[in-house]
Parts: sequence; structure tokens; C-alpha cells
Amino acid sequence: MLTRLFLFAAAASLSLGAAACGSSSSEEEPAANTVCAGLHIVDPSLRTQSQCGPTLDFTPINDYHGDISSIQEREDAVVLINGSCTGTLIAAQAGPIILTAGHCGHVGDRVMLAFNVEANADGDTLVTEGAIIEQADTPDYALIQPDKLPAIAPTPLTTKESDRVAIVQHPRGGPKAIAEGKLAGICNGLIYYTDLDTLVGGSGAGVLTREGYLIGVHTDGDCAADGTGSNYGWTAASIVQASSYLKDADIAAR
Repeated sequence: MLTRLFLFAAAASLSLGAAACGSSSSEEEPAANTVCAGLHIVDPSLRTQSQCGPTLDFTPINDYHGDISSIQEREDAVVLINGSCTGTLIAAQAGPIILTAGHCGHVGDRVMLAFNVEANADGDTLVTEGAIIEQADTPDYALIQPDKLPAIAPTPLTTKESDRVAIVQHPRGGPKAIAEGKLAGICNGLIYYTDLDTLVGGSGAGVLTREGYLIGVHTDGDCAADGTGSNYGWTAASIVQASSYLKDADIAAR
């Protein structure tokens, strides 16, 4: 099973950039949420996964040396789902669970899960299956109960914003990579980020803060090559509110 998955990932992989989108040497105040007035939701029938700006900027996860140092502590929790979506093993009082996008499956579906599909894997490369136990379109999320848990630390949820965010994803179903960019705003249960590239295969990836906590789940793209628009997803807070498995105590400002 692992061999099949790696062959799929290799066939689908893309040339990854040498550096993630931009960097900042010191923390800044998060962008004011007034920017949300100019942002919108893409019609789901037109859902895309978008490149922001003139170049596609990804960094293979084990080559990342940006200023979001917590990434290397959290990337092991990222999982490739059916070779076509990304998820994150998150911490919850009811037990660790995989969080992904709702459009990645339906309740009752059995899915293939592969952890640490990456060059020079440095974590548990468990390949197992799991069942989708919750799914919704609004917010766009799903929870997957894995048949077996990897020997990794699950990622905690948060409501605390940071000026920059990062998404560790499997672009086009390929090896794990990272992109980072500016947090544009949070409003109406949605989280927007600019100059942060995402592609097909990145759906369901966690949006991580500087501190390494999951503040949202990536679901949609609305960026353009000229740098306008933004990619976005749903906040962890909106997902917890909608979920019967996740509880208020599973999320906090950290």
C-alpha cells in the first residue's frame, strides 16, 4: 500500500520553489478585520486552488528554514488523504482526530491515510485507513477517525491570530510542502490569507499560526496571477461550533 501511494505521489509531484512566499523577521499586529469588507466566498461550483502572484512558491517541508520555526514541530501531524486531499491530526478531548475539508468526502466513506509522505521522511510513515465520521459543507469540514494512530503529537486548535500563517499541504497529491503568507482577515467564520499559494491536493490542510497552532482549514482559492484576491478557508472556531465530536474546551487562545 505504501509503495502504491509513493508512486502516486511521485507521479503527481511538481517542481517546488526554493523558498516560501515572503518572510518577516518580527511579529507584527494581525491585519485589521475591516479588510473582510472587500472579500467574498467563491461559488462552490467554481471552487479552485490558486496561485497568488506571478510565481508558484512552495518549499519541500524538510528544506524549510523560514521564521515560522514551529512548523518543524507540527508537520508530522499532516496527512495525505486518498492521494487527493490533505488533513491534520488534531488534539481533542474525545481523542485525536483528523480534520480536513468537507468536500473531500462524505460520512461513512473509507479513506486511505498516509503520514509523512515527503522527501527524507523524518516522522512516522504510517499508512492506514479511516472512516469519515462527520462532514458538512458550511463550514466546509470533515472529521476522519483513523483505524490506527501514528506515533506523533496531534496539533492543538486555537483562536489566536498571528500576522503570518503557513499551510503544510500535498500540492497535486505530491510530497509534503509548505507555503506561507499574510493573514488578511477573519470574519463570518472564514479566514483569508494573501500571497499564500495553494493547489489541488491542498484542500483540508491546516492553516497554522506562528506558534504552530491550527487556526483554520484551507478550502478554497480566489487568487490571481497579478496578486489580487486571496485564498481562504474556515476557522477552527466555526468548525468546533458546528461539530458534535469537538467541544469548546478543544479550542483556546494560546
